[in-house]
Amino acid sequence: MAKCEVMDTFPSFLTFWMEVRDEPVDVQVEGWVSRYMTEWPELLDKQLRACWACGLEWQSVARERIFVPLPDMLLPMQIAHSNLLELCEPIYATAQGVLGFEMDAIFILYVGVSGRAGWPTNFNGKPAVLFGLETIAEYGWHFLSPISEVIAHEIGHLVHIHWRKQAQRRMGSGPWWQLYSEGFAQWCEAVILGREIWTGSLDSAGDKGWLEWCKDHKVWLANEFIRRVDAGEGTEPFFDFFSVVEGRRLCGHFLGYELMRELVPDAGLRSVALMENVDSKIRDIMERIASGED
Repeated sequence: MAKCEVMDTFPSFLTFWMEVRDEPVDVQVEGWVSRYMTEWPELLDKQLRACWACGLEWQSVARERIFVPLPDMLLPMQIAHSNLLELCEPIYATAQGVLGFEMDAIFILYVGVSGRAGWPTNFNGKPAVLFGLETIAEYGWHFLSPISEVIAHEIGHLVHIHWRKQAQRRMGSGPWWQLYSEGFAQWCEAVILGREIWTGSLDSAGDKGWLEWCKDHKVWLANEFIRRVDAGEGTEPFFDFFSVVEGRRLCGHFLGYELMRELVPDAGLRSVALMENVDSKIRDIMERIASGED
């Protein structure tokens, strides 16, 4: 059976932190590149490119998201690290059994500037998930339940990419693709864990009653998503943890899951993963949800 390899850079980060914790923040920031990250140039390059793509300076991100809050965030990061080490391999093994895929992968635990709790990508020529301990701690997702959800969700993204690559079908982009992609990962998360989705991560983030609110406002959320797409306003508030729609985070994950309810029971998960003409098909379903017909 294929397996996941865990690449753990956190002990190196702790050694680095013990050496610089009494230094000025600017020294800590520069040391993140020149001392901590030097062993993993590919990992560093991915993060710097992610910052540049968002128009951000990595030094500012490192200062504000890592080193200024680090004294208060170190314990949650340590808890997240311990839970990831405990859960990554067994959840991956479960995922292979219930989703039915064969793929070696690398799970990387690091402290960085990507601003992502989990990031599906490639590393050293293999499918990989990068787990940003600083972001997991910042979100409050360091406990067992939300960590399990993060792992399962990112495996869902990896499987989606893997199946499409096998079938020589490209990944897409844009708001409809993002809705479809996040919905696919949410569906996989629920299948892998065998339980209601989001119960840990949103509660840990202080979003009590989130799922019930989304269900009650499903028609409105669908209409609002369509309106934003048509108006060219951007749909990132539906997916970005630090943005909200009517005071609620990650509503796009809920809508994407509702799409999967329409698609997976009839077509099967692998067929949904290989869907073509995504924009038109997903929009049709979202318009039906928005009409209240379902």
